[in-house]
Amino acid sequence: MELTYTKCSLTDLQQLRQISEQTFVTAFEKDNDPNDFKNYIENAFALERIKEELLNPDSDFFFVYSNNEILGYFKLNVGVAQSDIKQDDSIELERIYVLVEHQGLGLGEVFLNHIKNVALKRKKKMLWLGVWEQNIRAIKFYERQGFRKFDTHPYFIGSDEQTDWLMCFDLSIL
Repeated sequence: MELTYTKCSLTDLQQLRQISEQTFVTAFEKDNDPNDFKNYIENAFALERIKEELLNPDSDFFFVYSNNEILGYFKLNVGVAQSDIKQDDSIELERIYVLVEHQGLGLGEVFLNHIKNVALKRKKKMLWLGVWEQNIRAIKFYERQGFRKFDTHPYFIGSDEQTDWLMCFDLSIL
């Protein structure tokens, strides 16, 4: 399967908002309090919020396509757009999602390999991310891809304080 990676622009705003919400809801709605989750979704995926993120020069969203069909997307942050580590030689993978109908095909690994190459081209030394401590499947995936836990931080879904593992990949080994 040949994939193309297209940086999102303002013309993608509506579709990006829709896919962002859809993938997050599919992944996490069942594991959260309905009221907290509803409040989180309304704020995190509001059109204005996504627009601000899209216009941030230190953030990039990418759609991943095969034969003109979107398979998923990811978001990268550098500089001050990073949520925790704000080092010039690091890059944050804030979001990476494969649409549910394309899961189980090994696309997460393919996306991640592409992201590692993007980070290397940008002369970054570390790729890092946050993953919910209860998302064991994702944690095991990242560990298989060479990431290691180095810290934690709080992540709020509404008023529910959850804990994310911070995991990093040393790009110098590539």
